[in-house]
Amino acid sequence: MSAELSPESTAYRAALDVIRTVEPRVADAIGQEVADQREMLKLIASENYASPATLLTMGNWFSDKYAEGTVGRRFYMPAAATSTPSSPWPPSTPASCSAPATPTSSRTPASTPTWSPSGPCSPTASRPPSWRRPASARSTTSPRPTGPSCARPSATSGCSACPWTPSGHLTHGFRPNISGKMFDQRSYGTDPATGLIDYEALRAQAREFKPLIIVAGYSAYPRLVNFRIMREIADEVGATLMVDMAHFAGLVAGKVLTGDFDPVPHAQIVTTTTHKSLRGPRGGMVLCDDSLKDQVDRGCPMVLGGPLPHVMAAKAVALAEARQPAFQDYARRIVDNARALAEGLMKRGATLVTGGTDNHLNLIDVASSYGLTGRQAEAALLDSGIVTNRNAIPADPNGAWYTSGIRIGTPALTTRGLGTAEMDEVAGLIDRVLTATEPGTTKSGAPSKASHVLDARTADEISRRATDLVAGFPLYPEIDLG
Repeated sequence: MSAELSPESTAYRAALDVIRTVEPRVADAIGQEVADQREMLKLIASENYASPATLLTMGNWFSDKYAEGTVGRRFYMPAAATSTPSSPWPPSTPASCSAPATPTSSRTPASTPTWSPSGPCSPTASRPPSWRRPASARSTTSPRPTGPSCARPSATSGCSACPWTPSGHLTHGFRPNISGKMFDQRSYGTDPATGLIDYEALRAQAREFKPLIIVAGYSAYPRLVNFRIMREIADEVGATLMVDMAHFAGLVAGKVLTGDFDPVPHAQIVTTTTHKSLRGPRGGMVLCDDSLKDQVDRGCPMVLGGPLPHVMAAKAVALAEARQPAFQDYARRIVDNARALAEGLMKRGATLVTGGTDNHLNLIDVASSYGLTGRQAEAALLDSGIVTNRNAIPADPNGAWYTSGIRIGTPALTTRGLGTAEMDEVAGLIDRVLTATEPGTTKSGAPSKASHVLDARTADEISRRATDLVAGFPLYPEIDLG
């Protein structure tokens, strides 16, 4: 007699059976995705594995309901998940962490200057004339923000003399993003010599630019941010401090980031995604102090329509998981693993931006370490069963597309149970791949920033070792795929 299936296995198989009666190809694709992820050595810093409880919560009848509005003030008769005491303010309706920022514009004074070139780091500085609104058409109500840079300094961006280099996200004012198009924005970044935030340089910039919003947070910064100092700078110039903690929300919830490094006591508004290190569904959430509550509530209908009640319910499940003592241990192990991975790479000769990490991610300078672009390294690692993503580094000579760096993070592997000993082996596999990889050439024989050369036998050997390594830490061990 076969062993009795777990509730998770029963639910998984039943779900695929139901889907298969309508569209077998989708059912097969879902099953294949789970099987493939079980074999992946996933090191993308912004990805994780949600629990079966969280995943199953997203597949229910809450999906059929609209939920515009706020708690107690819905435009439709609400779903239970959006109207009960279990769903209090702050709102969990956002689909990402960037949209909630826009409603803060409603609190900025009408005299705020906007849409004027404002120095070398302004995304408006190099806009062609067609991008610039005439003075008569300029908005007088949009905020003047400053946030962490996403793009490298360059002559084409109008920042060739700028000392700041990337650490932020495209939603922090990157010119092609809506955050760089709507506002008179100026970026800050990290010192190219150290890779660290220079708070006094930021203070001087804030005094000169006088932003109404200072955005803090990062997607490729391996150190901690002192939010107490950031709040001091914001208060000095009369700005609102807004923190995007999408990447490190799990470290905040898990009590790894405390005191000056916990944004919640210091920022007036905090936005986050609910996946990444928080290990929930793909979605967003916003927290703020009482003075901004009404403005944030205006996010629907101002910039948000059709919130997803089934995802909101899944966020509630994930947050319940994050309140458990085991989550604090998980958050601590994320950082321990990231540091062990850094040590393993550096002892093998790899160069890391800032020389290590204090959080969940590392940034490898593959150009100086291995003579590769980030795109070549990313592709070679993928050939070998190691999933990463390329990322710009300070003063990156290869730009934001090819890059000179690889960003790696430990939330996903930590979820699977890998520890510091396994991180050293992972570092060894990464180093072996990149050491064995050479830059490719174009059809004309010129050096290529995109293509790479890696012996197929080496790639296959490392891929099999990566699969064997994660097989000892099965993904969703409670689910029998059948």
